[in-house]
Amino acid sequence: MGNKENGKNNGKDKDGRSNKSTREEKREEQEKRQEKEEHKDERIEATGQITLDENDRHNKIHLITIIGEIEGHDNLSSSSKTTKYEHILPQLAAIEDSREIDGVLILLNTMGGDVEAGLAIAEMIASLSKPTVSLVLGGSHSIGVPIAVSTDYSYIVPTGTMVIHPVRLTGMVIGVQQTFDYFRQIQNRITGFVCEHCKISKSRIEELMMETGVLTKDVGTILVGQEAVDEGILCEVGGIKDAVSRLHDMIDKRKTAKTK
Repeated sequence: MGNKENGKNNGKDKDGRSNKSTREEKREEQEKRQEKEEHKDERIEATGQITLDENDRHNKIHLITIIGEIEGHDNLSSSSKTTKYEHILPQLAAIEDSREIDGVLILLNTMGGDVEAGLAIAEMIASLSKPTVSLVLGGSHSIGVPIAVSTDYSYIVPTGTMVIHPVRLTGMVIGVQQTFDYFRQIQNRITGFVCEHCKISKSRIEELMMETGVLTKDVGTILVGQEAVDEGILCEVGGIKDAVSRLHDMIDKRKTAKTK
């Protein structure tokens, strides 16, 4: 009698491979996917970063989160949510050097923090050759303002806030002229950077910083959503959908320009 076709083709699939081999390949593929997901989870937990690469446009977007307090040279308490600049700066350098990464998305929900560290992060982002977009979520206060405006395009959610205030030194009375001068230099560096990377004027941002009728027992201004856009600090009110879509468009435009 001839060989019977029983639908399994003698234990082989249509490409001639054994069903056992096919099952093993599927299992290995599933294990690789699971391992990749676990690696992503570990990266998010450890550094708040992840690469978005499962989109239809085949672009690779590196996501960086600036959350909590921006930590400088001194370690904050273990109970504080912090963004460590010594983690962010090397990653930004690696992004600039990478052939794989097409663009960078910055998510901000920060109370501010160390001025020098915040400015260093802002300067690094501003100097990237890759397209960059920022999105302010809960808030981007104090030194978070320069970081928010350091990208090529910026968004803020409708309920997002930005607190504009002068440089502070908590708990210390400034009694030496040199200290006043030093603080003035720091303030000028911050306002100079912000004005260079958005549409607000120096006189207007200084006016917002010195406002006395908004913050109780303090000076400064709270801007909510559209107000930050109206002042010329950020580009547009929007959410994650808008930020990702804008970044994809910028990446595609850059790729098209390169092929010409």
